[in-house]
Amino acid sequence: MEFQERTITIRIDDAKCEACASKACIEACKTYSRGILTLKDGKPTVEGTPEELARKGTECLACEYECWFRGNSAISIEVPVKGLDAYRKKHGTA
Repeated sequence: MEFQERTITIRIDDAKCEACASKACIEACKTYSRGILTLKDGKPTVEGTPEELARKGTECLACEYECWFRGNSAISIEVPVKGLDAYRKKHGTA
């Protein structure tokens, strides 16, 4: 599953979620964000239009952290940083 918030892209590997006992991402989203992640059929999901998700999402990154720390490392978040590619190229870390 993949969805957008304002400026970030969140990807969830559903296959890893099935074996996850903690579902820590759901609680993190309720605690630190607005609870846009919910549990359905044993997997995290979101409901709403892309516009609603962009408006409601707080881009807190808690779901990714909690999934990595207490879950199954199923969530990855892409955060575009303007100028990062040029910086990495300039400093030899590209």
